[in-house]
Amino acid sequence: MGCKGKNPPEPEAPKAPTAAVDQDEPTAAKAPKPAEGDGCPIEERPLRHEQDARLVAIGDLHGDMDATRRALRLAGAIDETDTWIGGELQLVQTGDILDRGDDEQEILDLFARLTTEAAAAGGTIYQLQGNHELMNAMGDFRYVTRGGFADFVEGDVPDPLTAQARARAFFPGGHYARKLAAHDMVTIVGDSVFVHGGVLPRFAGGLETSNRNVRCYLLGALAEPPQAVLDPEGPLWTREFSTEDTDCQELSKTLDALGVKRMVVGHTPQLGGITSACDERVWRIDTGMASYYKGPTEVLEIDKGTARVLR
Repeated sequence: MGCKGKNPPEPEAPKAPTAAVDQDEPTAAKAPKPAEGDGCPIEERPLRHEQDARLVAIGDLHGDMDATRRALRLAGAIDETDTWIGGELQLVQTGDILDRGDDEQEILDLFARLTTEAAAAGGTIYQLQGNHELMNAMGDFRYVTRGGFADFVEGDVPDPLTAQARARAFFPGGHYARKLAAHDMVTIVGDSVFVHGGVLPRFAGGLETSNRNVRCYLLGALAEPPQAVLDPEGPLWTREFSTEDTDCQELSKTLDALGVKRMVVGHTPQLGGITSACDERVWRIDTGMASYYKGPTEVLEIDKGTARVLR
């Protein structure tokens, strides 16, 4: 993934959780299967949610606050003071807030506040995990900017060891890792499944458990990341449904297994704008709107069973 020229390539699934990852090629480690009494304090929660209002999905933001504001305003979620005005709007953000830009902390804090404001107004924000969130939890900081290293210092205490400050924030159990642990990897709202990379048929079963395990890992309650995080074909990493040769039969298998009409994915920039395939059964909403890619600001609206692009 990425633009041609100076931009480094998008990483593949990480090898293992370490403080420094020095290669791109994935080697899927075999993570332990959590069982009852595994020490994680959270329970599985519902995968499915009713769509009872207008719904808007926003793709990758990669540390760009200006792009974030543009997308949220286009969605009708916030006003010029960054205050929630969406009322009962249901909003999905499909991950990759982290890396490639300097404004990550500001964006995460904005979404945390808006989640509270939305709930008070009858709305909902579903914030999902992206591969870059889990990369940071696993110590892969290759795509962190100078500004990204300078942030995330607890208590605003100056710390010249900025990489260590980031590690304390995002390693499992860290103060921002615990905040990310509130978010699922996959969610279904109405007749749409939302995920960062995609859900292949073999991952369609047990998504509630996979969501819980990712959250447990970020809390620091599991020693190793779940297999769904490490697998290069897992929900955070696959590009199966984001290319020109998308396998529509495989997509149909997943949609049928989940009982939904469409899949909405991010992860793979569509620099000409949001695209769809397989008779609009998959929508690719990562437009590369962050300044790193300089793509257009677009969001996907789903209302009364119909999906359309807002530009």
